[in-house]
Amino acid sequence: MAILGRPQNHPHKKGPSQQNSMTKPIGYRDAGVDIDAATRATEKIKELARQTFNDRTLSEIGSFGGMFDASFSELRHPVLVASADGIGTKLKIAFLAGIHNTVGRDLVNHCVNDILVQGARPLFFLDYFATGKLSTEVVASVIEGLVAGCRENGCVLLGGETAEMPGFYLAGEYDVAGFIVGVVDREKVIDGKQILPGDRLLALPSVGLHTNGYSLARKLFFEIAGYDVNSRIEELGSTIGETLLQPHISYFQPLADLLDKGLIKGLAHITGGGLTDNIPRILPEGTAVTIKKNSWPILPVFELLQRIGNVSEAEMYRTFNMGVGMVIVCSERDVLQVSEHLPTCGSTVYEIGLVTSGRQEVIFE
Repeated sequence: MAILGRPQNHPHKKGPSQQNSMTKPIGYRDAGVDIDAATRATEKIKELARQTFNDRTLSEIGSFGGMFDASFSELRHPVLVASADGIGTKLKIAFLAGIHNTVGRDLVNHCVNDILVQGARPLFFLDYFATGKLSTEVVASVIEGLVAGCRENGCVLLGGETAEMPGFYLAGEYDVAGFIVGVVDREKVIDGKQILPGDRLLALPSVGLHTNGYSLARKLFFEIAGYDVNSRIEELGSTIGETLLQPHISYFQPLADLLDKGLIKGLAHITGGGLTDNIPRILPEGTAVTIKKNSWPILPVFELLQRIGNVSEAEMYRTFNMGVGMVIVCSERDVLQVSEHLPTCGSTVYEIGLVTSGRQEVIFE
């Protein structure tokens, strides 16, 4: 029993000072964070990002904040449009396939399409990349995709964050998110308010799943069917990995020349929720749309997924884009002009439906 006030003698225990004197110094690297690797990655990112810079870019990668000249003398009332998004579980396919230079492009194009539906032209983009253990090569591959997407859409990769977070992510995995800012003249904002019964729906095709529905696709292909990323499927003409890593394409270039002409009443980017949930987001009260099934080609990947899981038609149209990446709403009198313009920009177009009176819903015929 210890006597109050008498120091206790524990010859076999070491106090903090004794322990520290017998161990090597501990640094951040010992906790799993390699600052030198982060520095190397940043230098590579600087080199790549400069390829997207233009006359409005006022700062370098590595600054605490990115600076962009926001003077728009050509616009009467400039309105900034911003959006943020991620790639979702499509990243799991990239990890399995060991291909990392496409997901950045997916991310940029998704974000560009999200602000495009309001008539905005992209200005600049920022990214957030986080992983458990930083690989300069993987980061550089992801940034290469971001740069390709930014150059394709004429926007600047203005900055971002690369975070190494030991213990937070599985080995070899990462997450990446994107943030975009664009601009549109207030009088040319596309908001769907002018949509009326009798207006027509035009569809621009997708090239695959884009960035939505991958959780279900992975379950069907890998768990139910027993495929892996290297399984070659005759019906698809490619491997599962190649099919699922098809890029999320941007619709900015085909639509850019139409944005200022007042021909487009509404645009719907067909992402999570498919045609079923995304088109109602732009419909004014008192309207609905009727879509004619089989008025555009359903991609083989969707037909295969439906067969593997005996997935209901309603579930397919609400989970996947079903071969449609962007829907345009225009008046009947402008259908021909819009339809003739798009092929000159390299885009196929299909007339798929009609605006009717209703309760902001999509009805499939």
